[in-house]
Amino acid sequence: MVTNIFVNLPVKNLTVSMDFFKKIGFTFNEQFTDETAAGLVLSEGHYVMLLTHEKFNSFVKKEIADTSKVIESITAFQVESHEEVDTLMEKVLEAGGKEQRDPYDYGFMYGRAFYDPDGHTWEVFFMDISKMPEKEELQ
Repeated sequence: MVTNIFVNLPVKNLTVSMDFFKKIGFTFNEQFTDETAAGLVLSEGHYVMLLTHEKFNSFVKKEIADTSKVIESITAFQVESHEEVDTLMEKVLEAGGKEQRDPYDYGFMYGRAFYDPDGHTWEVFFMDISKMPEKEELQ
C-alpha cells in the first residue's frame, strides 16, 4: 500500500518558489532538499517536490508545460476549517500568489484556488463530510 506521496512540479527559480511557500507557512524536509530540488511538506507523508527545470527534465521525455498557456494539474489539499482556507489565501496573496477563481461554497465544502509563482494551480479547501448531501442530491 502507499506510504508516502511525492507530487513533482517543475519550477523556474527554486529560491523564489521556496520563499513563496515559506511565506505562506510551509516547511521543507531537508533530506529532500538541495540546489536542484526542495521537498515541500504538506503533512506527514505528503510532499511536493519542487524541481528545477533541469532536474525535472532528467525524469521525463516530454516538454514541460507552459503554465501561462495550459494547466497541467490542480494540487488540492484540505485544511481544518473554513477560516483556515481564508487565512491561508490571505498569506498567498501577500506572498505574491494570484487568486485563480472566485471562492466556492457548497455548504459541506468551501474552497479557493491560487497560482503559485510558476503558474501551478493549487486549491485549498475545507470539507465537513457529515454535511455532504446524498449522492442523488449532488447530481
